[in-house]
Amino acid sequence: MKVLPTELPDVLIIEPQVFGDDRGFFFESFNQRAFRKATGIDAVFVQDNHSRSARGVLRGLHYQIRQAQGKLVRVVSGEIFDVAVDLRRSSPAFGRWAGVLLSAENNRQVWIPEGFAHGFLVTGDHAEVLYKTTDYWSPEHERCILWEDPDLAIDWPLTERPRISEKDARGIAFSAAEIFP
Repeated sequence: MKVLPTELPDVLIIEPQVFGDDRGFFFESFNQRAFRKATGIDAVFVQDNHSRSARGVLRGLHYQIRQAQGKLVRVVSGEIFDVAVDLRRSSPAFGRWAGVLLSAENNRQVWIPEGFAHGFLVTGDHAEVLYKTTDYWSPEHERCILWEDPDLAIDWPLTERPRISEKDARGIAFSAAEIFP
């Protein structure tokens, strides 16, 4: 496993070692001991989520203000532009974002720790996204920041207006969002 930095010091790209031949490939998508050794992070995952979305769907920017979730995100089919935004007021990276292309072809994963908002844009024909979380989904604590907030100025690789949910359309401005200490 190789660990690569992003623009945000705590958000990490994980590249698994892939073994392939003319029959196909094999890799460990997660190994607790290897993850801890490579990252120094001792995360315990309690929930796995799986979503399928069509081209142009944008989901996010989501986070939970209580029961905050660390997320390990990967794509098993298709391609996405995945984004994390630092919501920790005490962080030198507060209010900054990092984006990474995740696809079934590159097998990359991204680790997004607690205290970050998360979202993604489907850049291929479709995408199936799997992600592990360190705490359970808690709808009463879920929050959403507007994906196109000008203060964040996320450079989404858009070719047209994205398809978003009603909930995401009601996202609030970053300046009014509940944040972490």
